[in-house]
Amino acid sequence: MGAFQGRVALITGASRGIGAAVARRLSAEGAALALGSRSGDDLGLPETLGMPTDVRDAAALEALAAAAAERFGGIDIVVANAGIGSYGPFEELDLDALDAMIDVNLKGTLYTARATVPHLLRSGAADFVSLASEAGRRGLPGEAVYCASKFGQVGFTRALEGELRERGVRCSSVCPGGVHTDFAMGTGRERGMPMLEGMMSAEDVADVVLHVLTRPRHMRILETALRPMSEASWG
Repeated sequence: MGAFQGRVALITGASRGIGAAVARRLSAEGAALALGSRSGDDLGLPETLGMPTDVRDAAALEALAAAAAERFGGIDIVVANAGIGSYGPFEELDLDALDAMIDVNLKGTLYTARATVPHLLRSGAADFVSLASEAGRRGLPGEAVYCASKFGQVGFTRALEGELRERGVRCSSVCPGGVHTDFAMGTGRERGMPMLEGMMSAEDVADVVLHVLTRPRHMRILETALRPMSEASWG
């Protein structure tokens, strides 16, 4: 029997990259899945509900959570993974890109929590994991607004943990450094860039998410940071 047999997980940004890797790992361990992404892809996984979901739309997240609870009987795990990035000097950053990072990375996490926390509280033994970033722990040049959105995400998750811990919900931030996915392609990254070599894979990050979720219930991991060996340390 898998580690998540009988458990229900809702994942945003689930159609590719880290979200898809987490979905596959949870499915392999027996979880039923509600996958939100702009494409609505169910990844061909068993016991999976895929719904088109833009995390900037609070009503769409409410609909995803309600559909998951109706189909599977509740929600036990949430992985708030949807995120975007645009890199470059702050003074050159397009206003639309600024707004999009705040809306998707920060407000999208807030909307995800708002839609799912009532369901998690009914679980009695639930987890809320935000997929943040090393950029949520360090101020990095060329990533000012991305850092702002991720610092906000980490701070929110820590505060939420303080509110929900005694009510049976663990809240954790997973903060990876460089991951070789389609993230930020065309908005600061290009295929074939030397910097992509040596980065972690989406599956590497999924392993860490699974580690967080499988800790015994008498303990919790508030924040975990991971970086590829090829990436310099900061501070």
